[in-house]
Amino acid sequence: MRFVLDTSIFVNPEIRRKFGDNPTEAMRTFLDYAERLFGRVEFYMPPGIYREVMHFVDEEELLPEIELYIIKKPPNVHDIKIPAFVVYELIDDIRRRIDKGLRVAEKAVRESVIETDNVDRIIQKLRRNYRKALREGIVDSKEDFELILLAKELDATIVSADVGILTWAQKMGIKWIDAANFREVLEGLVAKLGEEKNL
Repeated sequence: MRFVLDTSIFVNPEIRRKFGDNPTEAMRTFLDYAERLFGRVEFYMPPGIYREVMHFVDEEELLPEIELYIIKKPPNVHDIKIPAFVVYELIDDIRRRIDKGLRVAEKAVRESVIETDNVDRIIQKLRRNYRKALREGIVDSKEDFELILLAKELDATIVSADVGILTWAQKMGIKWIDAANFREVLEGLVAKLGEEKNL
């Protein structure tokens, strides 16, 4: 059994809370599960995701376990084939988002003409809404794309709270788990594999 882990497990405050109060504590709790599952379950991170996570945790406090239980592996980008429909859907999605972003900008311009004394507030609102229109629910970074490609290559399960990653995992037929349920999944695996070991 293989899992490809996203940064959101350890950084997103709502998700991380199930593992610990801060990213380092969350990673420590995860590594305790990984140790109990060692040899039966593999946990992967593409290098970009691993670097992101390392910005938030105290690496020295987590050594050597983090090196033992998380396999760092880039996807083989030269051999992975992506169906043409994925590119078509991506282009269509980008076009819809650009149109939506344009409507957000037009609305802000209209508001600024009427409320000339609130231009700074309108610009902040424009930025927030524009970012939401263009980035929410899409794979918007190289790291996210590496995560998806690695899971595809390994026939692994993605663990993420990122809506864009989970949406594209579904479109590409990749198994996934919402990171909000990951601790319960780990507890279930420890219990099930522990029983099998004792048989």
